Amino acid sequence: MTLWTSADIATATNGAASAAFDVSGVTFDSREVGAGDLFVALTGETTDGHKFLDQAFDRGAAGAIVSQDMPHPNVRVPDTFAALEALARASRVRTSARIVGVTGSAGKTGTKEALFAALDRSPAKSAHRSVKSYNNHTGVPLSLARMPAEVDYGVFEMGMNHPGELAHLTTLVRPHVAIVTAIAPAHAAFFPDESAIADAKGEIFQGLEPGGVAIIPYDSPHRERLAAAAAPHAARTVTFGIDDGADVRAIEAVKAANGGTFITARVGDRELSYTVSQPGKHWVSNSLAVLAAVDAVGGDLALAGLALADLGGLAGRGARFWVEVKGGRALVIDEAYNANPASMRVTLAVLGEEAATRKIAVLGEMRELGEKSNEYHAALAGPVRDAGVQLVILVGEQMRPLAEALEGQVEIVHVPDAAAARDRLMATLEAGDAVLIKGSNGVGLAAVVAALAGGKI
Repeated sequence: MTLWTSADIATATNGAASAAFDVSGVTFDSREVGAGDLFVALTGETTDGHKFLDQAFDRGAAGAIVSQDMPHPNVRVPDTFAALEALARASRVRTSARIVGVTGSAGKTGTKEALFAALDRSPAKSAHRSVKSYNNHTGVPLSLARMPAEVDYGVFEMGMNHPGELAHLTTLVRPHVAIVTAIAPAHAAFFPDESAIADAKGEIFQGLEPGGVAIIPYDSPHRERLAAAAAPHAARTVTFGIDDGADVRAIEAVKAANGGTFITARVGDRELSYTVSQPGKHWVSNSLAVLAAVDAVGGDLALAGLALADLGGLAGRGARFWVEVKGGRALVIDEAYNANPASMRVTLAVLGEEAATRKIAVLGEMRELGEKSNEYHAALAGPVRDAGVQLVILVGEQMRPLAEALEGQVEIVHVPDAAAARDRLMATLEAGDAVLIKGSNGVGLAAVVAALAGGKI
C-alpha cells in the first residue's frame, strides 16, 4: 500500500526527485528499514544518516530523503530534518482523521496505547498512533509522516524536557483533543518547580484545532493552572479523575480477579462499567482519560471498555512474565523504561498488592531531578516500606539517599550499575518471589529484564 509517492514527497518538502518511486513506510533508523520504506538521512552532532544509505537500500528501502548526491532513488532537499517536519505537516493537512495529542509527566505512553486500542477496536474504523515512545522533536514528525491518509483517528504522544518543546510539537500535530495525564517532577532539573512543569505541559493546548477539547486531571493540584492554559485555545475543557466533581469520574473501583480493576464510571450523564486489565490506581486514572478522549472524538464507549479489558502489558511499562526458578516460579514486573518520583510510587504500590512470598524491588536512580534529587530519592523510603518490600536492590550513586533512609528497615543491596544488579538478582531469586524492576532509561535496567526473560534461571 502506497503511503507516499516521490512526487508527493517532493511537493511536501520542496525538494527534487531523482526518479519516480513509491514508499509504504518511513524511518530515519537504518536498522529499522523494511521493504518499501522511505529512509530519511538525518544529520546530527554525532552521526550522519547519509553514511547508512547503502545499508538502508540493502534492507529494502525504496527511496530516501537526502541533502547530498547519491546513486539511489531520492528526493534531494537542503535540510533533511526540515524535510521530515514538512512531510509531517503535509500528512496532517491531507488527513480528515480526528487527532488526539497526549502528554504528561507519567502515563502518557500507556494512555496513548490504550486510546489507540479503544479507537481501533471497531471493524468499521481505523486508527494510527506513534509507536514506541517516539514523542520528541524527531519522533513526533516521524509518527505523523507514517500516518496513512485514509484513517479515522490519529493518536500522538508528545514529550518534553524543556519549556517551548511542546509549543512547537503541537503545531505539527494540531490535535482536535489534547490530554494531559498527570503532572509530576519529571525532568525537574530543567524547571524551577512543579508549576513550571505544568505550564510546559499546558503548551499542548496551543495547537488545538478550532472547537478543540482539552482533557485535564481533576485530582491534580495543578488543575486550575492547566485549565487556565487551555482556556484561550479550547472550546471545551473536560476533567477526569476519582474525586467528585470530575466530568469523567470513577464512581466505583474494585480489584478484579485478574489483578486489574473493575470500574463503574460516569461520563457526562452516562454510566459505563468495564474492567481495566492493568493493575494499579494509576491505570484507573489512565482509563478515565481514555474514556474522556473517546467521547470527545465521537468514538464508541462500549468498545473502549472492551479494549481496556483486553489491553496487554507494555514492555518496560508494566509487562509481566514468569521466570522458572528452583522449586517453582517468580513473577517479574517490567517497569524498566523510565522513572520519576510519581511513577515510582504508583508502581511500588502495585508491587505491594501482589500475593508473594517475598517482594523484591530493583530500583534504578531517577535522573534529571536537579537540586532536589537527594530529597526525591530519599522520599521513596515510605513507598518501599508500605509495599512490604523485603529486599531492595538499588542501582546507581543517586540511590544513596534512599539506601540511607532505608537502613535497618529492609535488606538493602546497593550496586553501581545494571550488570551488578542483574547478577545479584539472578543469584537470589526464589520461587514465590515478585520482583519490580524500575529506573530511569539511562540506567539500563532493560538489560536486567532481558536476562530474566529467557524464562529459566
